Amino acid sequence: MTTGKINVSVENIFPLIKKFLYSDHEIFLRELVSNGTDATLKLKHLISIGEAKVEYGNPVIEIKVDKEGKKIHIIDQGLGMTADEVEKYINQVAFSGAEEFLDKYKDSAKDSGIIGHFGLGFYSAFMVAEKVEIITKSYKDEPAAHWTCDGSPEFTLEPADKTSRGTEIILHIAEDSLEFLEDSKISGLLNKYNKFMPIPIKFGTKTETLPKPEDAPEDYINETVEVDNIINNPNPAWTKQPTELSDEDYKNFYRELYPMQFEDPLFHIHLNVDYPFNLTGILYFPKLGSDMQIQKDKIQLYQNQVYVTDNVEGIVPEFLTMLKGVIDSPDIPLNVSRSGLQADGAVKKISNYITRKVADKLKALFNENRADFEAKWNDIKIVLEYGMLSEDKFYEKAGAFVLYPTVDDTYFTLEELKEKLKENQTDKDGKLVVLYAGNKEAQHSYIETAKEKGYEVLLLDSPIISHLIQKIEGDNKDVTFVRVDSDHIDNLIKKDENTISKLSDEEKETLKTSLEAYIPKAYSVQLEAMDSQAAPFIITQPEFMRRMKEMSQSGGGGMFGMGNMPEMYNLVVNTNSDLATSILNTEDKTHQEHLVKQALDLAKLSQNLLKGEALTAFVKRSFEMIK
Repeated sequence: MTTGKINVSVENIFPLIKKFLYSDHEIFLRELVSNGTDATLKLKHLISIGEAKVEYGNPVIEIKVDKEGKKIHIIDQGLGMTADEVEKYINQVAFSGAEEFLDKYKDSAKDSGIIGHFGLGFYSAFMVAEKVEIITKSYKDEPAAHWTCDGSPEFTLEPADKTSRGTEIILHIAEDSLEFLEDSKISGLLNKYNKFMPIPIKFGTKTETLPKPEDAPEDYINETVEVDNIINNPNPAWTKQPTELSDEDYKNFYRELYPMQFEDPLFHIHLNVDYPFNLTGILYFPKLGSDMQIQKDKIQLYQNQVYVTDNVEGIVPEFLTMLKGVIDSPDIPLNVSRSGLQADGAVKKISNYITRKVADKLKALFNENRADFEAKWNDIKIVLEYGMLSEDKFYEKAGAFVLYPTVDDTYFTLEELKEKLKENQTDKDGKLVVLYAGNKEAQHSYIETAKEKGYEVLLLDSPIISHLIQKIEGDNKDVTFVRVDSDHIDNLIKKDENTISKLSDEEKETLKTSLEAYIPKAYSVQLEAMDSQAAPFIITQPEFMRRMKEMSQSGGGGMFGMGNMPEMYNLVVNTNSDLATSILNTEDKTHQEHLVKQALDLAKLSQNLLKGEALTAFVKRSFEMIK
């Protein structure tokens, strides 16, 4: 028997491991199962190149829980270790066997799926165990070895009587970690971290009912058998080629990833790249609507099918973190506990690649079936609009597929929109005026007035639309977006012709003075000569003020405190209306006030601004008028 001290640079590394190296104690199982997977894949590779003259068979990794003995066993049928290898790989902490293996076989092992560069993974065992044993038998014709360590740098190494190839790790669970002896806890961890490991993982058995034979009598009772409970899918969809998968396969995998998600995704994007880095994955667009408060952290990051994290910030562009799915890359640099990304140029390249791939896929979907793309637009637009704002590379490509719907459900790209509107909606200064509504119901009367003029009105209702149109206007100097209720229609798209006012300048001044006596200060009174059939009073909200306020409320906007400013409105009074003449000519001040307030309330009602006590008083007053 050999005894000795583990070769570490501090007297006792285990308290450091427990306290600092791994932030999350539960990942010990992930690390040990991953090591077993490595050992099995290494053996497979050595057999494939003729270096190991043994049968590979159908290896599994088995986890056993001994609740009474307070032990967990992790057993693999991989390449095992000799006593010398235990001395080298286990006792010389931070000397990674996987790294040496990859270096030795770097050309032929490139695609063998070995995790590598995690030499300290084994020592995560001491986060939950007071003592750890390794019983291991190499594929080489050498005696088995038995290593024991009680959490100090002291260890023992002696021969063992194990005859089958592979490694068994026995964890003697510490008193503060007895929760890990519960089957449900281990099952949950295996399902979280090892659900898609490339080697089958066995945890106990389960009962399966055998199919009924065709010639069985009516009173036949189906037989049941005990079978291994394999908890993982070693060949998940993202490890296959897109040509091997049907739409139904992609949907089934989505349900496998998100068992509690009952709605199918709208579409998927299969990622597959091997230069300048390795990356595979599948991203799904779920139904999103216009809600910005969407739960992120739904994309799972794997490294060679080992779950790492669901925080993919930095790898996936921020606007795509609202999607769901899987990304797997052996090239993503992680810290030693695999729980955090390290700053690295490769990560930015991966992010740029994903942005480009998503943009290309969206363009292809748009070109292949525009009608289907339009039907899904309202469910995906928030992601794409956010992408245009946050990623310049995405913005450059977005013109080919980002849509601008009208209130009548017609969809245009920006270039199509310019072509469609240029003849009718170019103002006297040569600017193309794009009218839009944020709420079809609330702005109905303004929309109808615009449509009577033959104008198109877009429906742009996402919470970040003010930011986006600001950006589009900056890149298209001849285009301006104006909400349809921000002024009278003739002022929104100014043409050369002017309507003559029935009232003289002096009469207009008198009318304005009378109006301002009864109109609240929140309204700026504007007198406009309009068609006599147009509404007498129209409430508008200036485009600039409203847009800045919206941008400030949804982040940005540049103007300090704008989001908290009181609402300001314009009251546009049609000087050619019969009501304006009546107000001007009424000498009875009480009646004049009554006319102004009733007209103002009607205008407020059309903008959904009449509420509470004011609405109650208006209804009561209106009933009095029709008695």
